Amino acid sequence: MQEIDIKFLEDSFKEYYFKHFDLIHVPERASEREFGFQKFNSGMTRHISVKNNKELHLLFMQNIPSDVYCSNAYYSFPNLAMNEKEWKEADLIFDIDAKDLNLPCRKNHIVSICNECNTVLQNSKQCFKCNSTKLENKSLPCKICINESKNEVSKLYQILTDDFAIPEKNIKTFFSGNEGFHVYVYDSQFQTIGSRERSELADYILLKGVIPETFGMRKIKPNRSDFPDFHEKGWRGRFAKYVYGSKSKRSKIITELIGNGYGSFQKTLDNFSSKIGVKIDPNVTMDIHRIFRLPGSINSKSGLTKILCDDLTKFDPYVEASLLSDDTIEIYANCPIEFRLGQKKFGPYNKEKVTVPTYAAVYMICKKLATLS
Repeated sequence: MQEIDIKFLEDSFKEYYFKHFDLIHVPERASEREFGFQKFNSGMTRHISVKNNKELHLLFMQNIPSDVYCSNAYYSFPNLAMNEKEWKEADLIFDIDAKDLNLPCRKNHIVSICNECNTVLQNSKQCFKCNSTKLENKSLPCKICINESKNEVSKLYQILTDDFAIPEKNIKTFFSGNEGFHVYVYDSQFQTIGSRERSELADYILLKGVIPETFGMRKIKPNRSDFPDFHEKGWRGRFAKYVYGSKSKRSKIITELIGNGYGSFQKTLDNFSSKIGVKIDPNVTMDIHRIFRLPGSINSKSGLTKILCDDLTKFDPYVEASLLSDDTIEIYANCPIEFRLGQKKFGPYNKEKVTVPTYAAVYMICKKLATLS
């Protein structure tokens, strides 16, 4: 990224943090958490201890970071090296991202940028200008992406509250600032479990590695009474609702499942798993030392804010998380995809000079689809 673009982004981010610091708070037990940050075109600085809002505000003003992070873990000594921190426990965090949902609309809003000559491409695995295959994909998510991500969050909520009896007040959902959501679970019975147990928890939520026997099917002489019923909780109850459709069809469907055999049942189960399992990123959930984007901070991949979703159904990230200035600026844009921010639509732009609000300019520059020069 060119210096003139970095300076513009830093100025825009600094203005945001000056005007919207009320959106940023140190989390509970901040003195036990590790903080970190990145600056534009530089590496990560971590193992930082922040005790209060004043210290956090100072960190933002002194460094003008591109991204700010905070651990879900609690440590005795958060500012020491990882092997000296003394891990105590960690909040449970789930990451749901549109890129993991395999949506058919994705091909319509993915662009590739050649790392060799910066040519912008669509639906290509090789640069037509220099023949390089070193391409960097950038996504401009659409409304479908966000709504499907919301559906996954709703499915996750149901499992957390119904299967694990976690009170809703202990669950918070944040828009990640790019193309997905982070779901935080605080003060639960899972606070002190380790990485292996969190991996098993993720497998349950993904419905990964499930076998036919769990749902009553056996290779030899399956028993009809072992098949799930509608009143059951957890995945067996969900299976009953998904596969039988209604209580009146249960007996008939079970007869068909038994008649079709074990192999066919496994295919039915695989289809059920792919449709009903929650598409979380298991690596995020199992990591007990990761530092996560701080709520209220800007995501440098988009210029949008990681922000709390009070009402997930009504939440519109391209309005509620687009909080940068609307002062206009001229940019040179090469953005082949139309996108919406605020209440306006932008693009497509074909290597042209355009005047747009700062928030739209930042969005495109962060996606490497525009420059000031």
